[in-house]
Amino acid sequence: MTETEFLDLAESTLDTIESALDRLNDEDVLDVECKRSGNVLEIEFLDNGSKIIVNSQAPLQEMWVAARAGGYHYKRVGDEWRNTRDDSELFESLSKLASEQGGAQVTIKQD
Repeated sequence: MTETEFLDLAESTLDTIESALDRLNDEDVLDVECKRSGNVLEIEFLDNGSKIIVNSQAPLQEMWVAARAGGYHYKRVGDEWRNTRDDSELFESLSKLASEQGGAQVTIKQD
């Protein structure tokens, strides 16, 4: 994958995550605020002040997630972002992490 292809894919991935969480906030499922700065998406759970940070790492062509449960790296495998350690899928993992930190059922799906 070229750097431009990666950057487009990473942008789309961050957009998907942000849109899903904004929708859950608008539907009063989750009290969450997303802030985007370039390749970094900061997700703050307003009830407890905890955060999840999702960002792209262009030199490594990876998506990184930092949450209370730890830090995770995801590399593109076929049509999915896969954890470099346990092969879990990014959106499934992020849904679980956000559910744990936000205290409500969160489902984030790839477009």
